[in-house]
Amino acid sequence: MSARLVTIFGGSGFVGRHLVRALAKEGWRIRVAVRRPDLAGHLQPLGAVGQIHGIQANLRYRDSIARAIKGADAVVNLVGILSESGRQKFSTVQAQGARFVAEEAAKAGITNLVHLSAIGADANAEADYARTKALGEAAVLAAVPSAVVLRPSIVFGPEDQFFNRFANMARFSPVLPLIGGGETKFQPVYVGDVADAIAKALDGAAKPGATYELGGPETASFKTILEYILAVTNRKRPLVNLPFALAKMQASVLELLPGKLLTVDQVTMLETDNVVSAAAKAEGRTLEGLGIVPTTYESVVPSYLYAFRKHGQFERAATA
Repeated sequence: MSARLVTIFGGSGFVGRHLVRALAKEGWRIRVAVRRPDLAGHLQPLGAVGQIHGIQANLRYRDSIARAIKGADAVVNLVGILSESGRQKFSTVQAQGARFVAEEAAKAGITNLVHLSAIGADANAEADYARTKALGEAAVLAAVPSAVVLRPSIVFGPEDQFFNRFANMARFSPVLPLIGGGETKFQPVYVGDVADAIAKALDGAAKPGATYELGGPETASFKTILEYILAVTNRKRPLVNLPFALAKMQASVLELLPGKLLTVDQVTMLETDNVVSAAAKAEGRTLEGLGIVPTTYESVVPSYLYAFRKHGQFERAATA
């Protein structure tokens, strides 16, 4: 175990769990900053005794952020939300929260900061999610110019919020919605590759002040991905074309229900392709530029989507 200490905001989440494991293997001492440290105990077995511990922090309160990063050598901010709920607003979490973390890091003299954003972040975007992501990025780089921003496409892996969501929907719904005709392009990236990218950025492999776009080796349309999910789970469901206007009408109702299966903001984001830009590829601001070979979703997704087959792991996939 080294003397290096990193504070990870949102370290108990989907990406956080993989990042904690990766950094623990590299010998970092890890402080996981979360709102409920008592619910982060599952991370401790990922490292040696005393290597990983939780600390209470809430991005709405600067003093808790300052306590969480005190004495740290590096900071990672993974906090983000896919939909608003209660006091968890896009502007509060993804714009203001990101700014607070970066400004407190600057006050503490920390220049090694990695901020997780998302492909599609745009200050002029119609979607609140994308717009606040861009505002968060700008605030981070203004406070800590040497910070590294990472923008992944949709992230896949166990407990992801994309493949699992539509596989679960296929269990109960007689049809699957092909929003916008299913033409939106995605470049699914493996959560383990995202974690490795963050680890490499912390170790100085990324260009200070740069924004990296992380995508997998394959670009696939929304329709292609839904067809793949149905094949892996052995489900036969018709794909029904749902124009964006109609999808937004339905989402306006669904977002009022518990669980928020679909929101208007999410439909709006589907109007834009979610892939690595040509500029990022040309400038080496990608996974490959960090020395990481991207993982295909076909090599990982079946290992957890089998749970959505009628007979679970005992049923052979149609793609086998």
